[in-house]
Amino acid sequence: MTATGNLHDPQTLYRHWEHEQWNPWSIDLTADRDQWEQSLADQDKALVYWALSSLMVAEERITTQFAGLVMAAQSEEEATFLATQQVDEARHMQFYARFQDEVIATPALIAEHVARSRQQLGQPFAVIFDQALVSAHERLAANPADRGAKVDFVTTYHLVIESTLGLTAFEFITRYLRDNGLLPGFVDGYGHIHHDEQRHIGYGVWFLREAASDEASADRIRAKLRELLPSVAQALAPPDSGDTDWEALGATGDEIGGFALQGLSRRLGVIGVPLESL
Repeated sequence: MTATGNLHDPQTLYRHWEHEQWNPWSIDLTADRDQWEQSLADQDKALVYWALSSLMVAEERITTQFAGLVMAAQSEEEATFLATQQVDEARHMQFYARFQDEVIATPALIAEHVARSRQQLGQPFAVIFDQALVSAHERLAANPADRGAKVDFVTTYHLVIESTLGLTAFEFITRYLRDNGLLPGFVDGYGHIHHDEQRHIGYGVWFLREAASDEASADRIRAKLRELLPSVAQALAPPDSGDTDWEALGATGDEIGGFALQGLSRRLGVIGVPLESL
């Protein structure tokens, strides 16, 4: 999606992908390792580890719960772009695993990092990633021609997970790290991941706008958002923070929630399903 709100089609997004490659092993993590071992306060470590845990589990889920959407592509151009997105998600998972190996923990298989990361996360996260995403993917993989299943999956994956949760996490985590001069390698790699996800979100908004021209599909988008938004609101903060402001990031809970809601409202306006219609 461009700054003026015009949407790129899958072929254009594919061409962008070809020119925007990066290597998760080219990121310099030397300063990050030194900070983690020598100077990072316990509070900073706890915050970073919670953030990395959420990203690690999210990337594993969205890497392994995606093939059904590739099978549901309706043109060669769409299939080609969606194949690049699955590659992107695997690259993101590899970067977070590398950061675990070289900065935070003893080197291990990705599955071990994911299992340990899950211990940091609360029930709302499981509702979104282990229940809603997995269920939507299973239905789509079972019948890739099911238009309703595709709408449900893209709403869950691109609109809820990548744009509402993902962009909000990036905004406040990277702002905190930059303002405090922390973990420059992580910020660099996360910036590349964020750039990739802008392409993915562009696809999701493009597809959902096309789908929403059918009122039944528009209603499915609304229903899925009504189902998931309560868990989204709870997943935006660490599980032990309750309903209090998340001041560890230098931002209040209201600010974080407002950012997420504003972005969602803007995308829903482009799709043609205004937030107030939910």
